[in-house]
Amino acid sequence: MNQHERLLIIDFGSQVTQLIARRLRELNVFCEIHPFNKVDDAFLAAFAPKAIIFSGGPSSVFAEGAPMPPAGVFDLGVPILGICYGQQVMMHLLGGKVERGHGTAEFGRAFVTPTTDKLDILDGWFAEGREQVWMSHGDHVSHIAPGFKVFGTSPNAPFAITADPERRFYAVQFHPEVHHTPKGAKLYENFVRLAGFTGDWTMGAYREDAIAKIRAQVGDAKVICGLSGGVDSSVAAVLIHEAIGDQLTCVFVDHGLLRQGEAEQVVTMFRDHYNMPLIHADESDLFLNALEGVSDPELKRKTIGRLFIDVFQKHAHEVGGATFLAQGTLYPDVIESVSFSGGPSVTIKSHHNVGGLPEKMGMKLVEPLRELFKDEVRALGRELGLPASFIGRHPFPGPGLAIRCPGEITREKLAILRKADAVFIDQIRKHDLYDEIWQAFVALLPVKTVGVMGDGRTYDYACALRAVTSVDGMTADYYPFTHDFLGETATRIINEVQGINRVTYDITSKPPGTIEWE
Repeated sequence: MNQHERLLIIDFGSQVTQLIARRLRELNVFCEIHPFNKVDDAFLAAFAPKAIIFSGGPSSVFAEGAPMPPAGVFDLGVPILGICYGQQVMMHLLGGKVERGHGTAEFGRAFVTPTTDKLDILDGWFAEGREQVWMSHGDHVSHIAPGFKVFGTSPNAPFAITADPERRFYAVQFHPEVHHTPKGAKLYENFVRLAGFTGDWTMGAYREDAIAKIRAQVGDAKVICGLSGGVDSSVAAVLIHEAIGDQLTCVFVDHGLLRQGEAEQVVTMFRDHYNMPLIHADESDLFLNALEGVSDPELKRKTIGRLFIDVFQKHAHEVGGATFLAQGTLYPDVIESVSFSGGPSVTIKSHHNVGGLPEKMGMKLVEPLRELFKDEVRALGRELGLPASFIGRHPFPGPGLAIRCPGEITREKLAILRKADAVFIDQIRKHDLYDEIWQAFVALLPVKTVGVMGDGRTYDYACALRAVTSVDGMTADYYPFTHDFLGETATRIINEVQGINRVTYDITSKPPGTIEWE
């Protein structure tokens, strides 16, 4: 997107490099992350960055083959900010000295104290005399490079903040991008301001650019889009439709594992409200028959993924002559699918989108969201006028209710699960909690229990309620409902859903792979 002011992040392998990009995007600055081994002098000339950030990383500048930027990077005349390993690289290449540990390694919370000299990038820092930062380094700078001065120190990092203001080179030993450096966002704000960024990266501008790019890429060809009803595919579909109108046909595969009323909502919004060409492929019998007797969760996923590709391919052929396939790929997917070392790509989300279809069908991809993070997709959705209720929807997995129904799947169990889930979500909305929660759902447990309802004996299913908070879906913690809320919700489910006589609430925290049940 050459018309935008661009910042280049050279990635040296830090686990939190994406957070740097997030902080910059929040400041309306367009940036891209590129691995150090893909950035040479020719790349720099073509990219034409207005400023550069060196990320942190796990390497040592002494190691054989240690990650390094191209030699010409310091001659571009643009501001450069080095973070952690990025600071050490700057010192190492510009004439300073880096040494191994010797008792000066730092990991975790630390406090930086300012020197008497003022520095533009630290505007707003040190009002209280010192600032909390997050350190994560073994090696340390022992001598700074010529032209640099010290502007902040910590107990184990005498050169915690260094800079050569004349050349606009800045280097910090800590990570400003993480939550545990409270004023880190202010440091990035100061850096992009002194680099001359005007903050021209807005969703309004992105919308215009994306529409122009889609038209240029597609021409008068036909495009098909796999529409799940989730935020990513919905925003991609509306954006592409705005660009090329009826050249786009959406294929909505209904595998019989959707939530209550979900298929009708998707069809109504896209076919009726947006007047979009839409194929509603109701293939629930095919999927549910194939899943009969299957209880292993991985086999469920693979069965659903395989059938999804077959069904999508069958209905896509109905369009006739489509040469492009649209997907809601996001920027985190792009970054995570390219390994830092430049080796074979890691497979991310094997069951996500329509994996394998472009190659199988000989189609070219249209991915208009591949430069965006999730919250930016939501902002673009608002810009495009999608209903707030759609934009703010909780994530829903590709295999649908199959992974919220541990054990064998039956139509009866799915019907019970849909009703219970609808009650739970209704309760959350009634208590105005939906937007506080990242994801909430009911799981129907593969166990029946004896209970008494009225004067009668029951032998019905137990269900578990699950609600988690998360920022990015990478980690999650349980939502702290009140006992009154849980009691009221359990009573409603038992009274309104035939087939359930016991309700539990799961309060375990979850790592990423287990936010969903199976």
